[in-house]
This record gives sequence, structure tokens and C-alpha cells, in this order.
Amino acid sequence: MDLFAPRHLLIILVIVLLVFGTKKLKSIGSDLGSAVRGFKDSMRDAEQEPTETPPSEPKQLANSDKPAEKTAADKAAADKKTAA
Repeated sequence: MDLFAPRHLLIILVIVLLVFGTKKLKSIGSDLGSAVRGFKDSMRDAEQEPTETPPSEPKQLANSDKPAEKTAADKAAADKKTAA
């Protein structure tokens, strides 16, 4: 005798409906469907992304004639020199 005969599957379905109810089964099905959809989307995104990301180069200032801004440590050192 086959373990998953149509008659057996029908009996299992009826028992599951009695235990969980239709509302609970509907929410379980929609949750499971959204989880599978999210997994497929993440797998598709992972395939499209390159495996190695090239290092990003530092951005250069548009006006290289301007001096760089002083940091707080530079300002403190300059204040100490003027006070001495």
C-alpha cells in the first residue's frame, strides 16, 4: 500500500483543518508564501551583485586651491601657540 495515496492525503487534510481551522491555515499559508518570496528575492539579488567590490577612491575637492579645513586638534594647537 502506498503511504501517500490520495485517500490518505485527504484524511490528513481533514484532520489538519479540524485542528487548526481555516483562518489559521490561511495565515500560515500567506506567511509561508511571503517567506519563500523573500528568500527568492534575496537569492536573486545576491546573484546580481558582484562578488568582489572594488575599493572606493577618496573623493577629491572640487577646488584644490582652497586650503583644507582645520580640525579641532589643529585649532587647539594654534591657540596654544598664540597664547604662549
